[in-house]
Amino acid sequence: MENKNYNLFRENNAGDEIVFSVSEYIEFLTLKIKPFEVKIVGEVGQVQFGPTGHVYFSLKDEKGGAMLNCIIWKSSYRTYGIELKEGMKITVVGNAEIYAPSGRLSFISRSISLAGEGALKKEYDRIKNLLEKEGVFAEERKRPLPKYPQKIGVITSRQGAVIADFLNNLGKFGFSIKMIDSRVEGQEAVKDLLASVRSFKKQKIEVLVIMRGGGSMESMMAFNNEMLVREIAKFPCPVIAGIGHHKDVPLAAMAADVMVSTPTAAANLLGESWQKATLSLERSERQIISSYEKNLADANFLLQKSLTKIGDLRRDIAGQYEKAKNKIKLCLQKFENGLDNIKIDLKNSLSKTFSGFEMFLRTVSRQMEYAEKAISLNDPERQLKLGYSIATLKGKVLRSVKQAEAGQELDLRLTDGIISSEIKNIKKSI
Repeated sequence: MENKNYNLFRENNAGDEIVFSVSEYIEFLTLKIKPFEVKIVGEVGQVQFGPTGHVYFSLKDEKGGAMLNCIIWKSSYRTYGIELKEGMKITVVGNAEIYAPSGRLSFISRSISLAGEGALKKEYDRIKNLLEKEGVFAEERKRPLPKYPQKIGVITSRQGAVIADFLNNLGKFGFSIKMIDSRVEGQEAVKDLLASVRSFKKQKIEVLVIMRGGGSMESMMAFNNEMLVREIAKFPCPVIAGIGHHKDVPLAAMAADVMVSTPTAAANLLGESWQKATLSLERSERQIISSYEKNLADANFLLQKSLTKIGDLRRDIAGQYEKAKNKIKLCLQKFENGLDNIKIDLKNSLSKTFSGFEMFLRTVSRQMEYAEKAISLNDPERQLKLGYSIATLKGKVLRSVKQAEAGQELDLRLTDGIISSEIKNIKKSI
């Protein structure tokens, strides 16, 4: 129907008359006006809350009788946190629709915000005082950044120089950057920012960075949104707010764990611990090299000193060797002379010795003859041949009857053998 009737109207607007039904015409008008999103400033008139939480209000000019019926859905109304009251000057962003059953035109407000610096400042102070009392901005609840962060989440707009400045100053420390492109301008950015923060809650990051450049209070309204501030305050990891400002610090920045005013400062902050580690590593490297060079120089000095001492020692040893060599030569000469004298003495001694030895041999020979005779006379074998015997008991010669007992075995050695016998009786001599 949309294309059909619209095309008919275009084709016949200079010819045949076109006849619409009421519903077709309302639909036609809605299709024409709905695509146009506009921003309207006006004074709030009557405000009514529907049973489902949606808010119905009128918006009128401060002067004149023009009035526009407006609707803001429950979720959007809660998101922007502005309590609508009669007489309040606000700005709405959205588009118009015609409700067919009543033929009533309504403006569907996608976002609402206070109009005028004074009203914005008043709302800013109200939210700030409320959150301060709750301790949302307290220093003791702020968390330190991890020492060497790598997984970084970034929320900002891809448009403009903010993201480029951030990445150009981040440094090459192996960062893993996850970015969500979000609106950051005006009240309409609240939903984008909330969705981005909630999305990063489900991701594994170590630091969340929220950035935008400076601007007027009206352009910074999203960063003073109470719901967004609370989301940042309870985010599971540390948050860096790199949000520029002119006078009043954005409440989102005050709730963050670390607050800086430029994307460059945020990037430098993330790389600070890595930069310090790099400098410390370079310093340690220089110290190690310096220490190594010093030790090498000391070792070289000791080596040269040792080589000098070795040279002196070699020369000293060579001198001692020559002296020793001469002494040995002198000693050998004396030894040879001594040997010659010994030879002469030995020759004389041998002559005397042989003469005395011959006399000694004759004496020994005579003594041996005498000894042989004595041994022969005392040889037990000789006694055995004469009829004597030798009695042994347990391998020992028996010299007395006291050494033996009746019943023991006794060996009698004769000249031609041994007789074993048992002692029957022992008679002692009187």
